[in-house]
Amino acid sequence: MSTKEAFQEGMRQLGALVGDLDKDASSAPSAAVRESIQLLMEVHGAALQRIMELIYEAGAAGEAIILKAGEDPIVRQFLVLYSLHPEHFETRVLKAIDTAGSQLRKLNSEVELLSIRQGAVQVRIHTSGHACGSTAKTVRLIVEESIYDLAPDLTSLEIIEANEEISAGFVSVESLLKRSIPMHAAGTHNMEATAAN
Repeated sequence: MSTKEAFQEGMRQLGALVGDLDKDASSAPSAAVRESIQLLMEVHGAALQRIMELIYEAGAAGEAIILKAGEDPIVRQFLVLYSLHPEHFETRVLKAIDTAGSQLRKLNSEVELLSIRQGAVQVRIHTSGHACGSTAKTVRLIVEESIYDLAPDLTSLEIIEANEEISAGFVSVESLLKRSIPMHAAGTHNMEATAAN
């Protein structure tokens, strides 16, 4: 197991444990544990934010380090968890779509951004008219993985197939990847963007 996979597995397990606490939120021990985790995250978040500030104060070199940290597959998820990623949510979604697009071209397919609104992302995928069912599934998987990898803090992802009028529905981060702790406040993005069709 790679370092990235081990980190993601740890985040999934942590998310599952916190989810279990949610199921038994009425008990005093569960409430105390949740409060302890919240306090720990706040303390770690404040320290991490100060570290980022100190690095940034180093000038151009510090800014380059922060940007590089934001591109690292492990560090970027940690920064997103604490709302400290150097790039805006929308920028990361656009990068993810670009990354997915380069892979989809090999499958004679493409992905189109329809909208980004308060952490909810809606995209449309176009597959070749000759594509088989497994290709369509592969295309969806590539799009999902690319977006969740760079923007795990999204609140929902809706993927519409070009021949569909209505998508199968929303897919939550927790239900598919469980990469971030559920108590993290996702959906704090108030910016709205709609791509041109």
